[in-house]
Amino acid sequence: MGQRLRHEDLPYRPCVGVMLFNAEGLVFVGRRIEQTVEGWQMPQGGIDEGETPEQAALREMKEEIGTNNAEILREHPDWLTYDLPHHLLGVALHGRYRGQKQKWFALRYLGTDADINLNTGEPEFAEWKWLAVEALPRLIVPFKRDTYAKVIDAFQDLAFPAN
Repeated sequence: MGQRLRHEDLPYRPCVGVMLFNAEGLVFVGRRIEQTVEGWQMPQGGIDEGETPEQAALREMKEEIGTNNAEILREHPDWLTYDLPHHLLGVALHGRYRGQKQKWFALRYLGTDADINLNTGEPEFAEWKWLAVEALPRLIVPFKRDTYAKVIDAFQDLAFPAN
């Protein structure tokens, strides 16, 4: 019988996350296309070689929602990690990572809802909506909730209408 894959045998994937606030102070979330569990998330993705986390955040936003018309408001001071649940280990993230090590950014969206287009080159979200920051935790898959709590704690003071 084969040995069970363990978290400690795999590295974390370097990644960024984007908490995108609209003019009303609501946060963008998308429902992933390939879901094993119903859940919503904020835009996130890997950092390419030679790319800064800031560049990765804007690129991922463009790739996932069709626009990166936003300004960076704040960077989370820490790298946040989460481990995949055991049933996704060796399956999710191309089977190469134990989870993700993320640098999170708060951005203010400068465009309109009409600029958001999920039908990108490699679509990740089936649908999207703007949510009050307090509503995020109950929509997020359980293994990401601790990370999201830290992101919310660091950026919730930005959840107000823009002037």
